[in-house]
Amino acid sequence: MNLPHTLVIVGPTASGKTTASIELAKRLDGEIISADSRAIYLGLDLGSAKPTPEEQSGIPHYGIDLVNPDERFTVADFQEYAYAKIRDIAGRGKLPILVGGSGLYVDAVIYNYNFSVQDKAQQFDRARGPEQNFYTVGITVPRDELRDRIRARAHIMFDSGIEEETKKLVQQYPMGLQAMRSNIYPIIKRLLDGEITRDEAIELFITDDWQLARRQMTWFKRNPGIHWHERADIVQAVLNHYNK
Repeated sequence: MNLPHTLVIVGPTASGKTTASIELAKRLDGEIISADSRAIYLGLDLGSAKPTPEEQSGIPHYGIDLVNPDERFTVADFQEYAYAKIRDIAGRGKLPILVGGSGLYVDAVIYNYNFSVQDKAQQFDRARGPEQNFYTVGITVPRDELRDRIRARAHIMFDSGIEEETKKLVQQYPMGLQAMRSNIYPIIKRLLDGEITRDEAIELFITDDWQLARRQMTWFKRNPGIHWHERADIVQAVLNHYNK
């Protein structure tokens, strides 16, 4: 497969991918494709930490709000969607920027997984190396700093109305859906049902998000093709790459 050149930005949750990708999109005339398995769902806004319209700063974002929480959307669907968007963005003279923390979504694109074969064959494809024209960078954040960022984001999320968002969602969709089981919503449901206090819910979410961040880093560290940079350095490092 010969795709147009694409910048890929990965890293754990709360590492600063949104801020970095938007700044780079401005500086490199790019458009962003979100590779987040939770952001694809309509209505899961605060809980999936989607960038707000203000945060997006006028940069086109794709891969967000693709389906309802009760609709099926597979990794293969995302791969097909991302390839179409990469070609569309590049065809208009812009730089496609794939950004995300969902490792399987990212790998499905950069390794061109063949979903007609078994997982073992997909792993073989992964070991073979990425397809052409992907430049992949990763954001590293010191452990204590990442924990602090996760804690700060948790408080922002609760102050921004995550309880009201969850109330609306549980009125429309059963909690057994995969979309509803992800991350914070089961915790907030317990809060709404009076099983835990608000402070307990915040602490549970911080722990859950920290565990997610660790899983994400374990996944991404298996990819030897990622160029890792600290959060404060990521934008300049990528600009240096493109300006050399």
